[in-house]
Amino acid sequence: MSGGLLVAGTTSDAGKSVVTAGICRWLVRQGVKVAPFKGQNMSLNSFVTREGAEIGRAQAMQAQACRVEPTALMNPVLLKPGGERSSQVVLLGRPVGELSARGYHGGRQQALLGTVLECLEELRGTYDAVICEGAGSPAEINLRRTDIVNMGVARGAGLPVLVVGDIDRGGVFASFFGTVALLSPEDQALVAGFLVNKFRGDVTLLEPGLDMLRGLTGRHTYGVLPFRHGLGIDEEDGMGVPPARAESRAWGRVSLRGTVRESAVAPPHGEDVLRVAVCAVPLMSNFTDVDALAAEPGVVVRFVDRPEELADADLVVVPGTRGTVRALQWLRERGLADALARRAADGRPVLGICGGFQVLGEHIEDDVESRAGSVPGLGLLPVRVRFHPEKTLARPVGEALGEPVEGYEIHHGVAEVLGGTPFLDGCRTGQVWGTHWHGSLESDGFRRAFLREVATAAGRRFVPAPDTSFAALREEQLDLLGDLIEHHADTDALRRLIESGAPAGLPFIPPGAPA
Repeated sequence: MSGGLLVAGTTSDAGKSVVTAGICRWLVRQGVKVAPFKGQNMSLNSFVTREGAEIGRAQAMQAQACRVEPTALMNPVLLKPGGERSSQVVLLGRPVGELSARGYHGGRQQALLGTVLECLEELRGTYDAVICEGAGSPAEINLRRTDIVNMGVARGAGLPVLVVGDIDRGGVFASFFGTVALLSPEDQALVAGFLVNKFRGDVTLLEPGLDMLRGLTGRHTYGVLPFRHGLGIDEEDGMGVPPARAESRAWGRVSLRGTVRESAVAPPHGEDVLRVAVCAVPLMSNFTDVDALAAEPGVVVRFVDRPEELADADLVVVPGTRGTVRALQWLRERGLADALARRAADGRPVLGICGGFQVLGEHIEDDVESRAGSVPGLGLLPVRVRFHPEKTLARPVGEALGEPVEGYEIHHGVAEVLGGTPFLDGCRTGQVWGTHWHGSLESDGFRRAFLREVATAAGRRFVPAPDTSFAALREEQLDLLGDLIEHHADTDALRRLIESGAPAGLPFIPPGAPA
């Protein structure tokens, strides 16, 4: 097999990431050597590859679906929002500067199309198939001229396009038709058909609409995927945040949905549950760190933005953020800083990760991220942080609480630890813990040891399950996505599409793209 496919969507969060992962897992189970690709990603959830490159977590998850090691080629451009109108641009895994939305779309983005297509071509020369993910919608007519992730990639690489629509939101037929009808004739010629996502009910009731859609567009529907609860895989930006957390938005949106499984919390292994509260700080990044906690039977994870919500928590997590000083100010304004200080004084567990670790320290010197200069921290850990222009990108391994630990680091702030008990690269004082290591809780033995410490300090008769494997749970999720494609998509037609490209003679749907 040799070929490729671009999975586009009628909207953001139509399901492009999971459909791409599902197609990848289906193909690899068919013996196809496959890789994922996304020319440009916007996400605060990122990952570090083994060669020390930063890419979107969704592409790392899709690489796992392909059973291959992720590389920078799979996500050559990553945008990390850092304010209302600016993002850090990460090119081939390395930050190259901050740009406003106007500056990026005004010229820099289009100049990167050649790099994006070169990376895709290199992958296509190595793998039997490359499954590409688009962003937002290909019918964003104001952005088409500079597009490097949707039809710009499809046209540049001659890829067929499959448009995914979320029927659970309603209006999916209008969305499919309108998406095609707002594309130029050249772009429309590559749009092979549609895939319905998140359908609930009897599919026979949908079939007349699909027949009408084919009559209107001349295009095939390649499958109807049913709605499934509990798809706890890594998200990019996903669903919008609640109004109280709207300040977390920048160019994109921040999701809390991917962090906590939609399925019910499994019964505790011991007598008590363990309650975890995660502070929903602005520009929250890599909040997937708490996925491993949510996977534990008897652990209840929720996101909070009010001090009273910490009262019954057995553990409070201050997660990573792309705006450490801004998060610190937010914690103080909302009264959460005082609540955290009271917890520390009472010996109740607090865990800070990356930016969350930095805000727990004594002092921050930031002339890089916020350019706020000297800022006092919460003073809960004996740590001083200085921001450096060079970003630390690493895949550390170590030991903590007598257990092996792996993680990854993504930060500009460099911590000077002045006391406390060593904990990974950070420290612990009483029941306040801090580290820059993302992903450490995915190490099963360490996670269990940490939860035992938390339960003891909280006075809970909670016992971690002895057999929870986070890696195995991830594999189960990816296999479930592969099953959805295998059982509910027209896989014969999908395989022909990947191998041979868009069918010839697809009709033009007026009016087409504006001049």
